[in-house]
Amino acid sequence: MNYATIKKTDIANGSGVRVSLFVSGCTHHCKGCFNAEAWNFNYGSLFTEETEAEILEALSHTYITGLSLLGGEPLEPVNQRVLLLLVKKMKSIYPNKDIWCYTGYDYERELLLESRARCEATDELLSYIDVLVDGEFVEELKDISLQFRGSSNQRIIDVKASKRTGELQLWR
Repeated sequence: MNYATIKKTDIANGSGVRVSLFVSGCTHHCKGCFNAEAWNFNYGSLFTEETEAEILEALSHTYITGLSLLGGEPLEPVNQRVLLLLVKKMKSIYPNKDIWCYTGYDYERELLLESRARCEATDELLSYIDVLVDGEFVEELKDISLQFRGSSNQRIIDVKASKRTGELQLWR
C-alpha cells in the first residue's frame, strides 16, 4: 500500500486532535474530489514498518484523540489488508484512542453485504473503527457548513453503537 501523507496534528478529520493517514488508491473518482492525485494506487510513498512506527509514535502524545484514515480510499481491499495490521497494533498500544475512517463506500450496501469493497479483512477492520464517514463525495451536494464531511449525502456513523443495537446509529 502507498500513502499520500501523514498529518500528525489534524483537527479537520474527526473529533479532537488526530493523527491522519491519507492512503493512496481510489476507484470512486468522485467529481470535485479534494485529493484526486491520491486516486492512483502508486501515488506517494510506500507504507513500511518505519511508516507504521512513525504513526504509532505520533499517537503517543496525550493530546492526540485518535487516528483518522482517509484517502484515496482506505477501504479499497488492497488498503484494508495493510490498515487492519496498523489498527490492531494501534488499539493494542492505545486502547482508549478512537479510529475514524472516511470511505466512499456505503456502510450497509457495500461494506456489510457482498460487494467489490469486501475482502477477508473487511469485518475485522470494521470492528476496530469507531466512527465511519460513508458515501461518495457529491459535488452538487457540497456544503462547507457540515462538520467532518464534504457533502450532505455523507453520514457520520457510530459503528460500535450500530453493531451493538443492530440498527444504524449516527454519531452525535
